[in-house]
Amino acid sequence: MTDWIRHQHPSTSPELLGVLQLAWLGDAVWELHQRLRRCKKAGKAKDLHVAVVSEVKAEAQSNALFVLEKFLLEDEMNFVRKGRNKAGKSPRNINPSIYGRATGFETMVGWLFLKNPTRLASLFDLLEERESDKSLKKGL
Repeated sequence: MTDWIRHQHPSTSPELLGVLQLAWLGDAVWELHQRLRRCKKAGKAKDLHVAVVSEVKAEAQSNALFVLEKFLLEDEMNFVRKGRNKAGKSPRNINPSIYGRATGFETMVGWLFLKNPTRLASLFDLLEERESDKSLKKGL
């Protein structure tokens, strides 16, 4: 379900945006990706919403970063670090390190969406493959 990302044209503008602007954009890209994934199956709006919320919250983004870290290139990790360092104060109910990692993930996603959408789609595919593998193991 990453074809929509692959069809984006790279932009030279990521360098013109601030770290938190990239994180804000990355959060929107991640949420749209999750919504499109849920559109594969029919469902009640409330159920779809709950499923998407569980994937876009800070804990889920931090976990996605954990899965991807070993595949990230140096530039990508630099944006993760920049985002993590700019995260600021976390909401009361979220561990600050998880919130920082989530902001780092969002920053990288925003940067890749503008700079290299094909690479971003490949990383999202890795996450989906891992999720699929987990589902298969649970079914055994």
